Amino acid sequence: MEDSVEVILQDNRSRFSHHSPDKPILTAASGALLMSFYGLWSIFALPGFRKVPINLKVPYLPSSGAQTQNVMRLLQGRTGSLADLGSGDGRLVFAASSLGFQCTGFEINSILTGYARIKARWMGIPTTTARFVNEDFWKMEVLGRKLEEELGDDARVIACRFPFPDWAATASEGQGLDQSWAYDMAHVCQPSTEAPQISNL
Repeated sequence: MEDSVEVILQDNRSRFSHHSPDKPILTAASGALLMSFYGLWSIFALPGFRKVPINLKVPYLPSSGAQTQNVMRLLQGRTGSLADLGSGDGRLVFAASSLGFQCTGFEINSILTGYARIKARWMGIPTTTARFVNEDFWKMEVLGRKLEEELGDDARVIACRFPFPDWAATASEGQGLDQSWAYDMAHVCQPSTEAPQISNL
């Protein structure tokens, strides 16, 4: 019995040692990939993530192409100024500025703000059309209340991925992570007994 156990163990050792040359390469590649992901996360997401209160922490998720299109649909027929709170790498600001909006992107992460500024310069977009501000909105009062107090009735607020829990949406586009909601301040600031109908534009 002891002989048969030793034979089995030797057989297993020889089988594993036969494939061992591939394992260091696979292990090294996996380690390099994980370190790359960690490096990107620590450069682009961690600086802003540290400043956000624990109960409000959400990861940096860049807007997808579908989400950007949903926001542009909700902006159809509108002109003027646009502020993107949590503008990240600036892709929504760039899309809206191409439609003629004067855009300001506000971002807590200084590295993402710098990246967006460099990209805007590289694309030849003037700061009068698209500018980026490194701003910590978590130090301000509750955002919904601030918007209600400071925005005019003709303003439209668009939320991506995270809708305002106490506001009734005027319109909505998309589904799941790409969903966006539009809130017209005329409805938000003058609540009626009947909530406005949500329409898919």
